[in-house]
Amino acid sequence: MSGLMMGAVLPGNSTVEFREFPIPEPGHGQVLIKTKSSTICGSDIRAIYREHVGKGPEGYQNKIAGHEPCGQIVEEGPGLRRFKKGDRVIVYHISGCGLCYDCRRGYMISCTSKLRAAYGWQRDGGMAPYILAEEKDLVLLPDELSYTDGAQVACGFGTVYEGLEKIGISGDDAVLVIGLGPVGLAALMLAKALGANKLIGVDAVDERLELAQSLGLADHVLEVGPDNVQQIRDLTNGYGVERAFDASGNDKGRVTAIQATRKWGRIALVGEGGTLGLSPSPDLIHDQKTVYGSWVTSIWLMEDLVQRIVRWKIHPEALVTNRFPIEQASEAYALMAGGKCGKVAVVFDEETRSAL
Repeated sequence: MSGLMMGAVLPGNSTVEFREFPIPEPGHGQVLIKTKSSTICGSDIRAIYREHVGKGPEGYQNKIAGHEPCGQIVEEGPGLRRFKKGDRVIVYHISGCGLCYDCRRGYMISCTSKLRAAYGWQRDGGMAPYILAEEKDLVLLPDELSYTDGAQVACGFGTVYEGLEKIGISGDDAVLVIGLGPVGLAALMLAKALGANKLIGVDAVDERLELAQSLGLADHVLEVGPDNVQQIRDLTNGYGVERAFDASGNDKGRVTAIQATRKWGRIALVGEGGTLGLSPSPDLIHDQKTVYGSWVTSIWLMEDLVQRIVRWKIHPEALVTNRFPIEQASEAYALMAGGKCGKVAVVFDEETRSAL
């Protein structure tokens, strides 16, 4: 396929630019994907849209933006081993070297090779009609899931699932989620599917609290305040929650997550940035709590997740509150940056726009 396409680039001053790019031709072990849906991640806003935070090889390289793409293979390069033209696929958004220790475990996010390149950061991503991808970076999208479901899995839901798997969720657990942006909402949805018996959400934004309630994801929602820890203990017979998940990246939010967790509990820290100030003895050591740092996920766990989402009969797309055509990508990024919505998706055809 030859020709030109328009792709969205982020100059780092809270704007979106459209530039013309050649439609790429797949080489050995590569595929050309027709983009169907590409959702906007909070890390795009934090580290690229407002300003280019990362520097050097880890920084944004003025490529086509978008690291949460999902679509359909329309051209095959030579040497494919599993996928073929017509397959519906999710793109794991880090293309690692494939040979280092972390890549061989499926954690391309942790690849330190010079060959590592993230879609939408160091190689062209999903904010364009077509995306060139390595076959090794693909996850099959089941027919039961929409393309926007798949785009959500590409980063947000995969990241959440990894964190929840680290701390473990069962029917014995009350679960606290701090920060109810798209990642926090995903944590509530997946924790509920995993059987949590009580779900508590905390945020400072009214629209997010209302969304968590309207979607039926939380049993209780609390506005951020100095009494949050006591409020959470009151909701759990004085003990605190068994499991906590911080998606806020905020110092006070993280401390609340830790202090509101009961003895022997587990906490996952997923929200990026910020700091953490606590008193180790009363906050962690004496209550024998465990804190896990969790960054994205592995490609094998992402494959496991899409199978489970089908089994649980849930749709990540339910968290999408706004959809835009690619021509309105500027409005899409601005809305996401405002922080008063759910997930924002850029969709590429009428079928995708009306998937739900």
